[in-house]
Amino acid sequence: MGFFDKLKKGLSKTREMMSDGINRVFASMGRVDEDMMEELFDALISADVGMDTTDKILDKLRASIKENKIIDPAEAKDQLIRIIAEMIDPADAGLKLNSKPAVIFVIGVNGVGKTTSIGKMANNYRSAGKKVVVAAADTFRAAAIDQLQVWTDRAGVDLIKQQEGADPSAVLFDAINAAKSRSADILIVDTAGRLHTKKNLMEELNKMNRVLRRELPDADINTLIALDATTGQNGISQAKVFSEGCPIDGIILTKLDGTAKGGVVISIKDELGIPVRLVGVGEGIDDLLVFEPQEFVSAIFND
Repeated sequence: MGFFDKLKKGLSKTREMMSDGINRVFASMGRVDEDMMEELFDALISADVGMDTTDKILDKLRASIKENKIIDPAEAKDQLIRIIAEMIDPADAGLKLNSKPAVIFVIGVNGVGKTTSIGKMANNYRSAGKKVVVAAADTFRAAAIDQLQVWTDRAGVDLIKQQEGADPSAVLFDAINAAKSRSADILIVDTAGRLHTKKNLMEELNKMNRVLRRELPDADINTLIALDATTGQNGISQAKVFSEGCPIDGIILTKLDGTAKGGVVISIKDELGIPVRLVGVGEGIDDLLVFEPQEFVSAIFND
């Protein structure tokens, strides 16, 4: 299955909710008017685009309709698709992976698919010819290390670990040294989603960041947050909490194949200013895809 077909299949539930709903609006409306806008509002909200983002989309659509003197609903639909595509375009070159090693620091609450996404990501880079080392620095969640071991074994990459309950920064320190000695291209760091102690999670993440900066002062460091697409707008709340403690460079949106709430992709970028970098569209090891805004829009709206 090709990239586009895999993305389209993974987005089938979102496609049914968003595309079918929007298509019904444009097919049933004989003209462009506020009744059409109200119907579009309902369709976008149903796909979990979010209230504020939906209002922005429709305001942009109204302005475009007025500026271009659009009276044909089909033309209005084309403008809507263009507006959505522009809103989710990250307008940058993606992850910074020029240093050796480059670092991908993965954060997020427990249960969102963080660990499995790391395994899939490691597989993607290894398949592209990169030498990958993974740090099992989520030492507080029971079985997290074992789970990551399974995924890194499947991906064929090295895992640096200690015993459960070990200091995450100590694990990271070992992984940095291993990445250096093994001439790794990429170091991927798993982190805790919560701690079993009273110690603040953000303090722990900041401590790890300091170790990274000290030991790899010239490295490209990318911080990605894993969010579960099935939680919709709740994922945005999670990202806001984490972004208060550390800057986030991008989002791994997991379980996109299991939800009709894929419209959250749009509101994530709009409300947080953080681009979606990777999307999970299945349970297979090769089902983590680089997010391409134009492909996303095409997979939803095109037959």
